[in-house]
Amino acid sequence: MVPMKKETAQTSLTEEMCLIPGLKVRTGEPLAPYTSIKIGGPADYFLEVEDRAALTRTLELLHSHGIGICLLGKGSNVLVSDLGVRGAVLRLGREFQQVLWTEKGGEVLVLVGAAYPVSRLVREAARRGHSGLEFAEGIPGSVGGALVMNAGAYGTEIEKIVDRVEGMTSRGQVIELQRGEMVFSYRSSNLPPGTIVTRVQLRLVKDKAEEVALRVRELVAKRKRSQPSGYPNSGSMFRNPPGDYAGRLIEAAGLKGSRIGRAEISQRHANFILNLGGAKAGEVRRLMEMARTEVRKRFGIELEPEIRFLGEWPESKQSGVPRNE
Repeated sequence: MVPMKKETAQTSLTEEMCLIPGLKVRTGEPLAPYTSIKIGGPADYFLEVEDRAALTRTLELLHSHGIGICLLGKGSNVLVSDLGVRGAVLRLGREFQQVLWTEKGGEVLVLVGAAYPVSRLVREAARRGHSGLEFAEGIPGSVGGALVMNAGAYGTEIEKIVDRVEGMTSRGQVIELQRGEMVFSYRSSNLPPGTIVTRVQLRLVKDKAEEVALRVRELVAKRKRSQPSGYPNSGSMFRNPPGDYAGRLIEAAGLKGSRIGRAEISQRHANFILNLGGAKAGEVRRLMEMARTEVRKRFGIELEPEIRFLGEWPESKQSGVPRNE
């Protein structure tokens, strides 16, 4: 991220942004309320963008001022530093929460905004009798976030149903990618650096509503049996290594229930870290480093974070934790 300019430049930029229709501007906004784990310091600029016209103008303006940006969807699968995020944090609003369903014979095309919640889309598809999204039941976050990280569960990933992706570059230029132009990998869509996803077209199939709904209910029950509830968390903290599961390795290392401050490795599923109330990002990060160290020591396996680290992190070079993404 680019360091902030002088105070006069900051004031000028704020005034310019406030003139953009469809853009809400907050300065020094704490990010904890916008993350699923309820942790995170302030953003220099927190920008809620209501439509594509506002997004284009905002990106052009930020680029002209040399201000770095990062996108925050529903705030799952991220850990925001206690020190906050320098530059601008963008959150997509109203126009990016729209969805259009088109049936062609036994096939269904779903054009959905990047800010649309995955869980709501799964339920709506089931109600309509459209199959292909059942695996995503319980996946937190937005459609755009799920696309970027190639979210998946139960042996299926979102890449299997992606047909087309619309987005913008960090300079506000419109881009469109067909499925054949994209190269997905485990927990990554490998989009061009700086891409901001605005809409995704998914390809589903027509099915019987009661059968789709039954499969969704079965997966809901399965998740409730295995995943923690009751405390804020960011979802899975580590990627599963080839042929194994991060949660199994962390549990086998004897770390279930381990605490640092108000952060705890879940006693139900060891690949989740819980905020017991008032936890700090630094405490969560230290638990993650503890888990990585013990698993490496006992099993010779290097766990890779699944979450993204946002903001300024002390000693990030020594720990290998990235700065702003």
